[in-house]
Amino acid sequence: MNQADQMDDAQMRQAQMELSRILSGLKHEVPIFLFTRGGKNEVFNDAARQALRFFRQLTDKIVLREYDLGHEMARKMGIDDSPTLVFDPDRYNIRWLGAPMGEEGRIFLEALLRIGTGKSDLNESAMGVLKKIDQPRHLKVFVSASCPYCPQQALNALKAAVAKPDTISLEIIDIQANAELADQYGAHSVPQTFANDVLTALGAQTEELFMASVDKMEQQTVFIPESDAEEVECQLVIVGGGPAGLTAGIYAARSGLDSVVVEKGVLGGQVALTPIVENYPGMKEVGGKTLVDIMVTHALEYVQIFPGEEVVDIAPGEPIVVQTSRRKFKTKAVLLATGATHRNLGVPGEARFSGRGVSYCATCDGPLYRGKRVFMVGGGNSAVTEALHLHNMGVQVTLVHRRDRLKAQEVLVNQLLSNNIPILYNTEVKEIIGENRVTEVVLLDNKTGVTASQPADGVFLAIGYDPAVDLAQKVGLELTEEGFIKHENFRTNIPGFYVAGDVGGGTKQIVTAAGYGSEAALAVFEDIINPYWKKK
Repeated sequence: MNQADQMDDAQMRQAQMELSRILSGLKHEVPIFLFTRGGKNEVFNDAARQALRFFRQLTDKIVLREYDLGHEMARKMGIDDSPTLVFDPDRYNIRWLGAPMGEEGRIFLEALLRIGTGKSDLNESAMGVLKKIDQPRHLKVFVSASCPYCPQQALNALKAAVAKPDTISLEIIDIQANAELADQYGAHSVPQTFANDVLTALGAQTEELFMASVDKMEQQTVFIPESDAEEVECQLVIVGGGPAGLTAGIYAARSGLDSVVVEKGVLGGQVALTPIVENYPGMKEVGGKTLVDIMVTHALEYVQIFPGEEVVDIAPGEPIVVQTSRRKFKTKAVLLATGATHRNLGVPGEARFSGRGVSYCATCDGPLYRGKRVFMVGGGNSAVTEALHLHNMGVQVTLVHRRDRLKAQEVLVNQLLSNNIPILYNTEVKEIIGENRVTEVVLLDNKTGVTASQPADGVFLAIGYDPAVDLAQKVGLELTEEGFIKHENFRTNIPGFYVAGDVGGGTKQIVTAAGYGSEAALAVFEDIINPYWKKK
């Protein structure tokens, strides 16, 4: 035996001693059922036997039983694949389809440790998310022997299955031993995780993100820790987690203000529901959800975010008391960034083709329709301005208005006429039609009652916005004639209350909302340092 072989043997003995030490901590027996069938995946069958033999030399806690797939036990357990390992079926529902080779050996060791100790070792945040899951989740984690990231994701799943065995069941699936199953799920890269046959993760995740993805049944890229505090004292409460609110949180915190963001719905607001955002500075094109995740991740470095909490009451005073559905905040200032939602027509096809021919923003989506025919629905300043905007982009636009005259300012109407943009008065869109995209619209002449179909590549809607002003009205903030919160340099009529973003009116653009958020935060900082109302 040469020196290299002696060194290899010494390293092997050292590794075995370390594994023996680790496995000596097992408190319980680990029953393992191995199901195989001769002639089917024989290489993996042998590898599974060898791996089990190796680990049984290191601990007497492994209790092994091997069955052929034709055995009654296989039928009873619903086992169809060779090889399949079933771990401690009386206590858990954990199966392994394949053999613990290569990187998968680390997963097998973790399975022995979790099952043999009965401890998941989930961190507190991840356990908090897992406890909320009250419906069964059957997890499938696709792995391979050569994947260094797979053990982390498989361990997340093992911890969940051990921590909550009545709710979480698990299959760890080797894609090489189960190529047909991998093809069925499209799992051609690993790790991939499915919950109840829904893809919840591509790649490895932290424990918190893994549990959040299983909870939400879709991949989560940002984890926001929950707080159980019943009362929070701070200097600024920002109500609304859209671009304005998140940016305000960053700038307020950087100014030295102890600030929080409270959001009752989806972080990012309308942006999170936008398929593609174009020409946000620094990003020619980006998914709305991706952009929101970037903003949220950035904001979390500065400010605490409380998602899923609705503000139910605000009591002005010193301090201002903000009551949410979960806790109470005492603060010096409140910034309302509650946003505004575009009004819908409510006709068939509108929701179906949103983002596929139906648009609420000519500035955002207009360039996609150069040389194409679209209908702009509305009769106010916004509709006429956007129609002119589309026309100047080279879009063939026709304005549709349900009344016999436009509400827009005369100067805008004159521009419309001078540019020879067609106007259909007394006309309503009754249906939007298409297959994958909009191809035609059904128009009603509300004077004659006659309907007719017109070919169309798109339908733009500018029939107004509904600002979220319920809280503003409850506090007593003044509103504009259009229903937005009235303000001067982001300051409202009540000291200590500020506004930013779409709820304050102005251009409905992500970049301007973010700009408003930064300016409003700086106004709050200036006033907390030197309150203007006390000067008066």
